[in-house]
Amino acid sequence: MNHAPVEICYENMRFLITHNPNNATMLKFMEELKNYRVTTLVRVCEATYDKALVENQGIQVLDLPYHDGAPPPDKIVDEWLGLVKSKFREEPGTCVAVHCVAGLGRAPVLVALALIESGMKNEDAVQLIRQRQRGAFNTKQLLFLEQYRPKVRARSKSRFKEPRVHCCVQ
Repeated sequence: MNHAPVEICYENMRFLITHNPNNATMLKFMEELKNYRVTTLVRVCEATYDKALVENQGIQVLDLPYHDGAPPPDKIVDEWLGLVKSKFREEPGTCVAVHCVAGLGRAPVLVALALIESGMKNEDAVQLIRQRQRGAFNTKQLLFLEQYRPKVRARSKSRFKEPRVHCCVQ
């Protein structure tokens, strides 16, 4: 299964949802990360490649694995949102890549959570991702996203907003 990477932009955030690379696709994967100017890569599945290969290219790799087909545990959600908040405040316009095995479940869920925390309605976040990544989310994950309530509703619309940088043509 080979899905093209999917770029999701909202406010000052850019995400790249992608599938899990393997030894045969690692060179192409690294080219894609460079093309999208990815500075951080988040793996939400078990590691299947040496992260040093990515880190040697100047890209930070974080592991936030959780069970396939399931919504993320609170600890993973908190770590993800903390990363998103700091990354987009410190490096406006940067791109954070996130991958699971196929790029259809766990990775899109985390991106949807960041969008929701930034002020987007739950159903709009799901719709935006599904428009670009057909087949994203299973029933359990959809229910989780429907019921998800932002952890902090700041005075401003978004808790991740800082400088306003529009990074994608929508």
